[in-house]
Formats: sequence, C-alpha cells, structure tokens
Amino acid sequence: MEEKKNVKNVQKKPAENLNDQMLIRREKLQQIRDLGYAPFGQRFEWDHHTADIRNNAEALEASEEHVRIAGRIMIIRNHGKTAFCVLRDRTGDIQLYVRRDQVSETEWKLFKLLDIGDIIGLEGNVFTTHTGEVTVRVLTFTILSKSLRPLPEKWHGLTDKEQRYRQRYVDLIVNPGVRETFEKRAKVINTVRQWLTERGFLEVETPMLQALYGGANARPFTTHLNALDMPLYLRIAPELYLKRLIVGGFERVFEMNRNFRNEGMDNRHNPEFTSLETYQAYGDLEDVIKETEDIVAACAEKVCGGLKITYGGEEIDLTPPWNRMTMAEAVKKYTGEDFDACETIQDARAIADRLNVEYTEFDGAGKILAECFDAYVEEHLIQPTIITRYPIEVSPLAKLCDDNDKFTARFEGYIFGRELANGFSELNDPIDQRKRFELQLEERKHGDDEAHQMDEDFIQALEYGLPPTGGLGIGIDRLVMIMTGETNIRDVLLFPLMKPEKAGDAPEAAEEAKEETEDK
Repeated sequence: MEEKKNVKNVQKKPAENLNDQMLIRREKLQQIRDLGYAPFGQRFEWDHHTADIRNNAEALEASEEHVRIAGRIMIIRNHGKTAFCVLRDRTGDIQLYVRRDQVSETEWKLFKLLDIGDIIGLEGNVFTTHTGEVTVRVLTFTILSKSLRPLPEKWHGLTDKEQRYRQRYVDLIVNPGVRETFEKRAKVINTVRQWLTERGFLEVETPMLQALYGGANARPFTTHLNALDMPLYLRIAPELYLKRLIVGGFERVFEMNRNFRNEGMDNRHNPEFTSLETYQAYGDLEDVIKETEDIVAACAEKVCGGLKITYGGEEIDLTPPWNRMTMAEAVKKYTGEDFDACETIQDARAIADRLNVEYTEFDGAGKILAECFDAYVEEHLIQPTIITRYPIEVSPLAKLCDDNDKFTARFEGYIFGRELANGFSELNDPIDQRKRFELQLEERKHGDDEAHQMDEDFIQALEYGLPPTGGLGIGIDRLVMIMTGETNIRDVLLFPLMKPEKAGDAPEAAEEAKEETEDK
C-alpha cells in the first residue's frame, strides 16, 4: 500500500523588501569578513564613557592616557585620508578623529566599510581641536555590530509619532531626550520604593492571574487555564489581595506593578499600566492623603530639583499640603449647583438636567453627583487638589463618613485636570462589605458591567478581622508624566500597545503560530 504523506500547503512569504541602501550594507558583510573581522563581533572591554572623557578632557589630554570606548556611529565625515565621526553611547556623543597613517592598513579598509548606525569599539587618546571640540584620536578599532538598516535621516521631523512608538528602539538611538525620559521614570520608581521602605512598608507581589477580578470598577481581560479548565482574568487591581495580607498580620505593605483593563485608549489610558498600591494598618484617610503629597514631593525634589514645576505651560506648585474640597463643594464651585442642598432624588436629577448630564432611572443622587463632577470639575483642577467625600454608590470598598452614611472617607488627588491618586479609609466591616457588593451586583443587572463582583473569600478574610487601614493607589505612569513634562502616556511607556500597522497582521501571525504548533 502506498504510504500517504501529510503534506501541508504552506503559502510562501514574499521576499523581504530591501531598498538599495540595505542591499549595499548586506554586500559589505562579506567584505568585512574577507578583511578578517566578524561583522557581529564579540565582547569589548571599555574603560570610559563619552561623558567621562568630556568631563575629564583636560587631564586625559595632559596625561596622554589611552581611553577605550564603544558605541554607535551617528555621523561620518570623510576627508580623503582623514575622517571625523560622532560616536554615541548611553552618556552622550563624542567626536572621533581617524587618520589613515595612524591606524593599520586593514583597519583603514574596514573604516571605509562603516556606515552610520554601526557599533564599534576603539582605543585612542584625547585632544581638543582648534574649535574647542573634545575629540578622541583613534589608534585602533574594531567593528562590534554591522547595522543592516539605515537610521532615518530626519527622525526629529517626523510628524507621525506612532512610528516612534512602534520602533522605540530607533527612537532611543536617535533621540537622546527620549532616553532621558525613561531614566527619569526609573528615578521616580526608585524614589517611591525608597520612600516606602524607609517607612517600614514591605514590598510584596500578588497574583496577576485571578479567578475573580476586583479592587476597581473596570472591564478585565479574560483568558483560560487549560490545566484546570477554568477561566482566569488579568488583574484590574491588587487591592483585595493586599488587604488580605493586612488581615494576615502584615502592618505595612505595597506593590508597584502592572494592572490590565480592557477599556478605551487615549493620551491618559493604556490597557496595560503601572500602579502603586499601599496599605497601612491602623491608618486612615488622613494618613494616605499625607502619604500621597509627600511621595509626589519626594519625586519632584529628586527628578525636577524642586517642588515648583512647569507642566502643560502651567506652573504647578507641588508643595504640601494641597488644596482641598469635597466633591459637592467642587461641583458647586464650577457649576453653581448645590448637591448638599438636595433632599430627594428628584432634586439631584433636576441638577443633572440643568447641566445636561445623563443618568439612568437606577442611579442614586450620589452617582449623579459623581457624573456631574466628571463632566464639569476635573478639567479645572490644575493645581494639586484633594477631592474628598465620595458617594457610597461609587465607593464600594471605602468606609462610611462618621457624620453621613451617604458618603465615604475617600479621596482622589488631581494635578493638571487628571486623577493621580485614589485612597480611603478601608471598609473593614464584613457585613457592610457584603451589602455593598450586593448593591454592586444590582448595578451589574442594570447594565453597569464595570460594577464590582461578589467576592466571598474576601468577605471571609474580613470576618477574621481587618484592622482600621488606610489604602492608597497612585498611577505611576501619570506620575512620571508630571515629572517629565509629557502629556501623552505613550511617551512614558517604552512599548505602548499599538494597533497592527496592516489590517490582518496580528491574526495572520497567530494563525502561523498555530500551524507551527500543530506541525510539532
């Protein structure tokens, strides 16, 4: 019997589209090998960065000490038997001077094969040109990596910023300012971590994959665990797990990590983002408000050198304490409407009607107040502002105010019209918490798919006893935006989520991966 062969009809991909410059660079690979060099070289021992040379140029020149540096060629200017280059490493640029009679014959031939973007390692001595330019005279060098794609000539002039986000690796090469943004981001994160650990907070990690998502009102990303044949969710917040740790006896904990929310994207929102959450036993709302103000101030001192910064063309004073208003006071200030004077739901609806704010028949007065705040107030909160007394309808995890059971001991911190922080005295009454979750379930029945779910295990944890606790959340990406002057969240994310450049790219890749798996 003839053996049947399982032959898969695989469509061949079109040949890679290479332009003339890319073809020429590929042709140089063999020429470099013929000279005895590996175009993608090995380890190189360097002893200076470009900034070290610029900062100590006078001493290095006087001592005639040799320096060894490595980096990427950004400019080449040939002048027959001599050439000037600009080399860039992580600390900046420096000029190189290459003479045919000061390097070996083979090295000179190699130099003629170099292109902008190539990475080299070199040894030389330092001198200053007659124009005052600190320069390294190249005595010997080698190639470490051949760049097969030319860098964009006018990257700074690109109007399509999406290309910079898609090719962040190129953006970082040619735009030193972008690298500075992410160095500042690292400073912010390190400052926050240091501030907390010095005050006795323990850094912890809680699950990213959760069987039941909670801790915020948001839509989750859904996945499936094959091993147990069960649905799982990427977390929208770590809150409920962190409070379980307080129940367990940790008195101060924090987590600075990723959250995932399947929501819209704009200049302030990315589906994957970094947040800080802290919890301190025996604390309350006032503790976390002060914590917020002090953390932001510490970051400003470290990154910006002071508490007065310029953001979006406005001078922002981050000096604690910040301005304070209740939510109702803020709405009254910017609309003239007084929710504190409302006695019935009809009064609240009348205000919403006058302000053209939509509501449903199931929305209470507190929900309507919050909608009016979102519509009319946020954009006016330019200077750092603390908004307090949030309605119970929008605060299912916060403790009630002592003087009014319609409001909670919750705050949000705003800078330049954007929410930066959210915190409250944590609800530690398991009976009240169950009622709040039940109200949230009613909200879900009436179409609010972002309302909180019932979490029986969390309620069980509360029944063992959660001490009075102050909880805080800060959006790290938004904090970095403020500290770096960036107005788009994508500018502070190394690799923001982007739509595929061509329709069908992502599904095609997924199908190919599936076929490869089946073949194996």
